[in-house]
Amino acid sequence: MTAKERLIVALDYSDEASAKALVKELGDTASYYKVGMELFYAVGGGIVRYLKEEGKQVFLDLKLHDIPNTVAGGLCSLSALGADILNVHASGGLPMMKTGAERLREAAAKKGVPAPKLIAITVLTSIGEMDWHAMGNERSVRDAVLRYARLTKEAGLDGVVASPQEAKAIREACGEDFLIVTPGVRPAEAAIDDQSRVATPAAALKAGASHLVVGRPIRAAANPKEAAEKILQEMECAL
Repeated sequence: MTAKERLIVALDYSDEASAKALVKELGDTASYYKVGMELFYAVGGGIVRYLKEEGKQVFLDLKLHDIPNTVAGGLCSLSALGADILNVHASGGLPMMKTGAERLREAAAKKGVPAPKLIAITVLTSIGEMDWHAMGNERSVRDAVLRYARLTKEAGLDGVVASPQEAKAIREACGEDFLIVTPGVRPAEAAIDDQSRVATPAAALKAGASHLVVGRPIRAAANPKEAAEKILQEMECAL
């Protein structure tokens, strides 16, 4: 994959006009976008269809977490939008992930279309070690992420969302074909904002990340296209 295919730009807006304006401004610089809860809940599935019509790939980041049948049904409904990646929470457990993956692929096969990739959230990148232990967890964040990654692979999913700091260990544990999508990616000069476990784009790729999700360093830049180009240059040097 090229650097452009690995960079996922987060459209973290609450209105459609702002999201479309960024897509237009970035133009051919970006080919992959993340649509999360804020934008999806505000404007609905039309934004995914718009991105696909523009020739973009879409990571629909809604983090499903419920009983197995409910999650499976939700995934099948969302797949109709045409997103390239959907996700669930690994903490929903093996039956939930396995049922979701099987039903999603069955639904795609019936329609004669490729199934979207399905990945699982391990531990949110906003959660640091102190917060993790305050939630009653005795083992480290890294141990939990690895446990969730192995469970995700056992369930038959395509990969995980994890911080760049755990990417190397996940790659070693789960193999080369396993997707590792990493939020918490910040250029060296950027603020970390509400993220706790972060890394630069080059460090994330060298650790084994397959895709990097970058939002504020591009979205909030004075020149978003220039900011995206600089990140791509850093990524290309690491590949």
